[in-house]
Amino acid sequence: MRPFSHPYRRFLLSIAHTSYLNRWFVLAFDLIISLFGSTAAYFILWIIFHFHFSMPFFSMLLIVSFLSSILGFVLFKTYKGIIRHSTLQSIWRIAAAMFFKIVILIIGCLLYASHFLTLIQLQLGCLLDFMISFTLLILIRVVLILAYQFTIHNFTTTKTKVLIYGMESAKTSLSNILNLNTRSPYIIAGYLQFQAKKITYTIGNFPAYIINKISELNSIVEENDIQGILFTSQKDILSERNRLVNYCLENSIKMFTIPPINQWQHKTATLRELNIDDLLGRSEIKVNPEEISKNLNQKTVLVTGAAGSIGSELCRQIASWNVSKLILLDSCETGMHNLRLELEENFPNLNFIPIIGDVRSPERINFVFSKHHPNIVFHAAAYKHVPLMEINPCEAIRVNSIGTQNVANNALKYEADSFVMISTDKAVNPTNVMGASKRLAEIYVQSLHYAVQSGIMKGKTNFMTTRFGNVLGSQGSVIPRFKSQIANGGPVTVTSPNITRYFMTIKEACLLVLEASTIGKGGEIMVFDMGEPVKIVELAKKMILLSGFQPNHDIAIEYTGLRPGEKLYEEVLNEAEKTQATPNEKIRIASVRKYEYLTIVKAFDELNHYSSSVDIDSTIKKTKEIIPEYISNNSEFSRFDIKK
Repeated sequence: MRPFSHPYRRFLLSIAHTSYLNRWFVLAFDLIISLFGSTAAYFILWIIFHFHFSMPFFSMLLIVSFLSSILGFVLFKTYKGIIRHSTLQSIWRIAAAMFFKIVILIIGCLLYASHFLTLIQLQLGCLLDFMISFTLLILIRVVLILAYQFTIHNFTTTKTKVLIYGMESAKTSLSNILNLNTRSPYIIAGYLQFQAKKITYTIGNFPAYIINKISELNSIVEENDIQGILFTSQKDILSERNRLVNYCLENSIKMFTIPPINQWQHKTATLRELNIDDLLGRSEIKVNPEEISKNLNQKTVLVTGAAGSIGSELCRQIASWNVSKLILLDSCETGMHNLRLELEENFPNLNFIPIIGDVRSPERINFVFSKHHPNIVFHAAAYKHVPLMEINPCEAIRVNSIGTQNVANNALKYEADSFVMISTDKAVNPTNVMGASKRLAEIYVQSLHYAVQSGIMKGKTNFMTTRFGNVLGSQGSVIPRFKSQIANGGPVTVTSPNITRYFMTIKEACLLVLEASTIGKGGEIMVFDMGEPVKIVELAKKMILLSGFQPNHDIAIEYTGLRPGEKLYEEVLNEAEKTQATPNEKIRIASVRKYEYLTIVKAFDELNHYSSSVDIDSTIKKTKEIIPEYISNNSEFSRFDIKK
């Protein structure tokens, strides 16, 4: 039973949820306390020394105390802070204001009323005045803070009780900020940390639980009605991914994170629940912003496939740099329209031009280059879905391979400084048409660069390729599909219990693309460190748990079998013996077979003819002839594999 009746509870809550006390009310209240301190000090002296009580002197004393208190409070701004946010700085401000009052009182008494009090009496009186006023001002603030916290803890039933993971000083400060925010739906109930020795103590007013085993968390959660854990950094999430995170998922405890303090709105911390990106993310990627800025500064930049997942994120990141002009090229009208509206709203000063066009059209690509003469080209246009391309192989070749040839040729013709192609880990020892088409694109771009270097082709463009795995949340990828299946009540479909993939967030991938464009000198295929591979079935389970359901109880997981051309696992991209280091530890240069440009041009002419004629068999045969390591998996095109 609660210790207060319902009316008192409602009254306390109404006070607690008041944003802040009016500053003039605080000033008036402080003045009353200060005058009380002066009055009390005078009467204590009167009782001790039994001197004659003089009303004129007492009145003068109160007037000087009143005026000096006002000056002190205004000068040191003691009334401007929100009382429940009081800090050590607030205490020093109050002390300074009271000291200022005492100095003025001493001067006033010495100049105009020295015959009423002896020097010892004056000194003792001023000391008493300072001690009484300062103590009461601090005590009142402490009482208000404790009353507020007591009310929030005991009478606010709708707030989610959360433990902060870790006990660093920044995190202990965060607990006060969160608890003093009346609009926050969360309340910090303490701190949690894992160490060898189990112990519980307090930090400020909050319990700090130091435990040794994850099982010891059960009693803490049950006894304190803990409903969530707050991770304040991606590093903490990653370090506890296989312990505390799994515990929370299995026990339906919510997990939260918080943006860096420089991203808070009005200095108010806003929590958000963890999503699958947080659980699959990695430690912060470090790049060289000075080099990226230098590379993009006042340049005309072209992004093909601008309306896609990678292309649109590239555009957002490029738009934040001081580019002269940003050219957006895509064949998707709706996607381009949405991107245009977004850039107009978020980057009102950006000079950008949205162009509807298809990389398969040499004429359209030539028009874009001849009109805008881009300095830097980021080529992200591609078809990417493996099963779909397996039944549409000619279109995969036309877009991913011939389309790349069209864009690269025009970049050279119109003297772009650099051309950066976005490739995929599926191009490594491809087992499907999509991966093979991207490998063909890599081959063409690299051979064209070496043709320029050797003088076979004239031009100055540096051609380079970036290669990485799956990006989280991209259009049509596994995560949006799982989300949709979970929202519909399941089942969640996974092709195989053993299938694994590498994942990277779109922002991470695009940031590394921009970094790679500053590192590359031309001719490189730069592979990104994708971290550890993830089992897709484990990904599905975590997404179900994050949604508040139990796998194979509330939401079923079904296995559908590998699709045509699909691998169980993608090739490792960053093995040291197959790559060379770069200035960025997350980017390495792959050692790959080099092709003669003139031979590749002839082969591409044939591919263009076959794919444009929709001659599927000849298209696949020619592709496998160019890429002998292309061995089809679970596909009808296995019959064209070159026998070794």
